[in-house]
Amino acid sequence: MRDVGLEEAIRAVGGVGALAQKIGISQPSVSNWSRVPAERVVSVEAATGVARAVLRPDLYGEPATAAVDEVDAARANEYALLSVLLARAPDAGMLARLAAIRADASPLGLAHAALAEAAAATSVERTEREFFDLFIGVGRGELLPYGSYYLTGFLQERPLARLREDLARLGIERVDGNYEPEDHAAIMCEIMAGLIGGKFPAPAGADRELFERHLAPWIGRFFADLERAEAADLYRRVGALGRLFVAIETEAFALPS
Repeated sequence: MRDVGLEEAIRAVGGVGALAQKIGISQPSVSNWSRVPAERVVSVEAATGVARAVLRPDLYGEPATAAVDEVDAARANEYALLSVLLARAPDAGMLARLAAIRADASPLGLAHAALAEAAAATSVERTEREFFDLFIGVGRGELLPYGSYYLTGFLQERPLARLREDLARLGIERVDGNYEPEDHAAIMCEIMAGLIGGKFPAPAGADRELFERHLAPWIGRFFADLERAEAADLYRRVGALGRLFVAIETEAFALPS
């Protein structure tokens, strides 16, 4: 029997198959859930608009969220947004939510505003084609969003093995039905969102260590490449947002503790 949070997420998107498609896993995997798995809460929240406190009140009820300050909550949300956009092309609901973003006049706010404007001006068909050309392609897409590729020129090399070792020490395991390696940019952003938001029971500073060891050496270059990619339109703004956010994270982590 499904719990209330999972039922709400399924209703929000119109069925089990739709939810599975939005978060990039197989329909049977979602059909087997009795509740949203802890490692999927952030992506389900971003894809459906159902708050994490509704999806998993045992993890994100008042006592759990009180420990996450406003800045960290904003960081977790930023990583979650990037994760969802890098995992799959946005559907009509996601485009509408992006177009409704209201931002301030800070550099990051302006990047959000540009993304909102691009989302309002595009369509599902155009973004699906754009996503295909960028990340899938005939043979391969214009970009390969993997840490191993950026660091070595090849897929599934030693950087991925080191990442898996560190994730194992944190108790973070590969999700059934997800066939992408863990150094995919979308998965790395999802893990960062989980560490910052308290989804994973990790020691203090785990987000900083993961960022410095496994994201900082390459993901800024990936976002810069996405910003300049020939096939990018909406995703040009995703690249600009990601590049700026990574730069802010890098500067913040460089400050004395």
